[in-house]
Amino acid sequence: MPFKEKNIIVTGSANGIGRAIVTAFAEKGANVIIADKDEPAGKNLEKKILKNNKKALFIRTDISEPDSAKSMVHEVSAEFGPVDILINNAGISEFTPFFELEISDWNRIINTNLRGTFVCSQACAEVMKQNDGGTIINIASTRALMSEPGSEAYAASKGGLLALTHAMAASLPEHQITVNAISPGWICTGDYSKLRQIDHDQHFSGRVGKPEDIARACLFLADPENNFITGENLVIDGGMTRKMIYEE
Repeated sequence: MPFKEKNIIVTGSANGIGRAIVTAFAEKGANVIIADKDEPAGKNLEKKILKNNKKALFIRTDISEPDSAKSMVHEVSAEFGPVDILINNAGISEFTPFFELEISDWNRIINTNLRGTFVCSQACAEVMKQNDGGTIINIASTRALMSEPGSEAYAASKGGLLALTHAMAASLPEHQITVNAISPGWICTGDYSKLRQIDHDQHFSGRVGKPEDIARACLFLADPENNFITGENLVIDGGMTRKMIYEE
């Protein structure tokens, strides 16, 4: 069990993909830190994991505020010890018509999705380099490489995450820190049964993705035996972005 007693921070992990990631690592024996703004959901998840005799800690965190992000990392170090794995999952997914996008909204999305990821990574890497290294995984998006109307701020933030990933991978190897990204495609975090057959048929895999698909990829990239993989972006979208579409 490569993750037993390892300290793992997952930002934005009270719900959705982050929740699945936390649950997967907890089942593998890791000490999981639920860093999120949603206190009721975060506390609920913490309680659920503790009830199963696993270690978990919820820390209310707003990664768009640098002091909040740094304080969270310091609290983790004090409570559990060195951070072994950071998964930057927190993000804002909002689409706004191009001419209606306000600078305040642009800043809010960039400060959370991109700057927040950098601040958390820098704080965790400072701890990792003083120990035995570690792993950083950034949850990006297929929208870093393809777009829909009104996705400017979100697409820019996720494109920045891909660039940040390979830049950090270049800066941190001397400290035995690997950095990779995962770009999910369509991942259903709601009622899966309400999806239509046409939704599933858009994928080579024949189905829409589930949060657990991303969680399993995180387990793979975080495994110490896979430390030859760094600076990469793993696209997990059921083949959707490889599908040729001709409008008739």
